[in-house]
Amino acid sequence: MNLSQVLLSALKAHGAREVFGIPGDFALPFFREIESSGILPLYTLSHEPGVGFAADASARIRSTLSVAAVTYGAGALNMVNPVAGAYAEKSPVVVISGAPGKGESSAGLLLHHQAKTLDSQFAIYQEITCDQARLTDARTAPAEIARVLASCLRESRPVYIELPRDMVAEPCEPVVALGEPVVDDAALDACADEILARLAAAERPVLMAGVEVRRFDLEAQVAALARQLGIPVVTSILGRGLLAGHDAPLAGTYLGVAGAESVTAMVEDSDALLMLGVLVSDTNFGVSARQIDLRKAIVACDSEVTLGYHTYTHLPLGRVVRRLLERAPSARQVPTLPPPSYPHGMVADDAPIVPGDIARGINDLMARHGVMPIAADMGDCMFTAMDIAHQALVAPGYYATMGFGVPAGLGLQAATGERPLILVGDGAFQMTGWELGNCSRFGWDPIVLVFNNRSWEMLRTFQPESSFNDLSHWDFAGMAKGLGGDGLRVETRAELAAALEHAVATRGRFQLIDVSIPRGELSPTLKRFVEGVKRLSAPGAR
Repeated sequence: MNLSQVLLSALKAHGAREVFGIPGDFALPFFREIESSGILPLYTLSHEPGVGFAADASARIRSTLSVAAVTYGAGALNMVNPVAGAYAEKSPVVVISGAPGKGESSAGLLLHHQAKTLDSQFAIYQEITCDQARLTDARTAPAEIARVLASCLRESRPVYIELPRDMVAEPCEPVVALGEPVVDDAALDACADEILARLAAAERPVLMAGVEVRRFDLEAQVAALARQLGIPVVTSILGRGLLAGHDAPLAGTYLGVAGAESVTAMVEDSDALLMLGVLVSDTNFGVSARQIDLRKAIVACDSEVTLGYHTYTHLPLGRVVRRLLERAPSARQVPTLPPPSYPHGMVADDAPIVPGDIARGINDLMARHGVMPIAADMGDCMFTAMDIAHQALVAPGYYATMGFGVPAGLGLQAATGERPLILVGDGAFQMTGWELGNCSRFGWDPIVLVFNNRSWEMLRTFQPESSFNDLSHWDFAGMAKGLGGDGLRVETRAELAAALEHAVATRGRFQLIDVSIPRGELSPTLKRFVEGVKRLSAPGAR
């Protein structure tokens, strides 16, 4: 095999099921090999940020690595923001960039797409990936590939591989995958016993499931652990959608002052909060009604477990969860919790549409036709998703970048074959909504709801006096036909109900519903979130 075939075969062996990409001259030889080898299917999109977001969503939904392939300079540097988001939110994306060949780099000429130096791109990606390799020698390439892919899966973060275009067809030996890292069993036992002792002594233990539970494919084990321990479970914001379809005593999603009072009290009154895979971030805890004392919490994340003032290191989350299951006592009675409540019963009348109506309409729709995985962009569309019945969700809940939603939805459908529901604001759609034009080539038919309030409305909530948050009216529904789909503009709740039913019934083309929302209207969850942030950040708060 040649180096490209070896790389593609190793990616497939490590869990990749597709490549998202955009070709360019330094990457053309590699793209030719992707196409001709047939080892992995190739989905080309229109703009590199869309490539990164689609690969990110695929990795998230399948709990394994995905691939984003681009050209040197203008391609890879255009994808920095999505890869930074994947790093922040622990999504295992393998970035493969074409690069100048050895002869080109030594010719003494400035090369097109070059920034400061030929090494600038490599240096930039060192900041937003957990491991990197430059495949300049076919003899060492297999070991380099094995190391980088192992890092990607072990840390569940992006990695970077640079492939010079004159190395693509070099003969190469296969990659031998690295084994799992050795774990100190004595330390693992001591850690599990200490966690179990802390939980047994507690009066109000709670388990919070975070993003790493999905990244390391631990949902079934965490659900079993919660049942065995007999303690209630909540998810973090970034972990929203976890445990959907699993038999777990799930109370809801912790949103601090923005969430259900019962869930907020459960978490903040807990005397033993077991946080599995939860990022201790401002979006997860910045709106806590009361400052959570992490000295009383048990935090297992980033291959560390911290209890009070000491930390166990080099203990992967999956190993910790499995050891807890092995050493936990016989199951206590599983708490009986009222199921999380979500708004239903949208009135199909001539009233104008507000974000809460969208949540009700979607909940009604899914109650009739079954659930759909959701890709949500940043803004009120993401907070509206918090009011939609618990199910698979991908959203930039921590890094909070705009532009994620549409390409992420395409990544969901490519990875799972399931039809996704995409929630996106008009500002974010202006960034990456045009990726919908690729749906017809690949047979994708998502349902897209554009929250069209002609505004960067979430930004306005924090700085209402600024007129630069105003956007002009774009006819997104009218643009859909030119992109190969169908579009409807709706202004009343009756029109929204009819449009949702029509979209579900129509397959084979993407369905875009351009939802007119009056400026200033917010979802109940975003309204509480903003009010909470303002109150807690006021001088003298806390």
